[in-house]
Amino acid sequence: MPTHPWTFKSHFRREAYGWKGTSLASKRMREAVSEIKKVSKKDPALAGEGVIELFYRLYPALMQIDSSSGALGTAMNKTIESLLPILIQADWDMNTRGKWLDKLYEAIVEDGWGTFDSLRDYWGEICVYSGLAHIWADRLLPTTREDFISETYSYFVGSDNQCLSGC
Repeated sequence: MPTHPWTFKSHFRREAYGWKGTSLASKRMREAVSEIKKVSKKDPALAGEGVIELFYRLYPALMQIDSSSGALGTAMNKTIESLLPILIQADWDMNTRGKWLDKLYEAIVEDGWGTFDSLRDYWGEICVYSGLAHIWADRLLPTTREDFISETYSYFVGSDNQCLSGC
């Protein structure tokens, strides 16, 4: 797997931004999108890796920010929306895509704000390969089924991936 010295990685460390970090974090997200888009023109697979790396780092880096104004959420949604096509078009074989989706799913599960709510709706498209989508469906179905028939309230992050995305 090719590696790239992504500049944005140093800006998205765990708890990198404090309570009033919305403006700086938004700027850094725009810079990361630009960096990834630039790479995508030459190497779509490497750009896809950059998308996963950024998504994996977003919530842990930004979790200390006061997001009550909505500005941070808007910046995050724009970032995700801008990078989703690059993620889908990343030129990976099925095994490589599967490994990157494991890391992306980990980011989705760890997300404490619902940052990736819209991303989960595209899980089937992000899988690209129907075989990979079936693997994920088989992986997510038992817990989704259990949550749906439970008499107590429960929520499973993967149910969106399973039910709404066409996995």
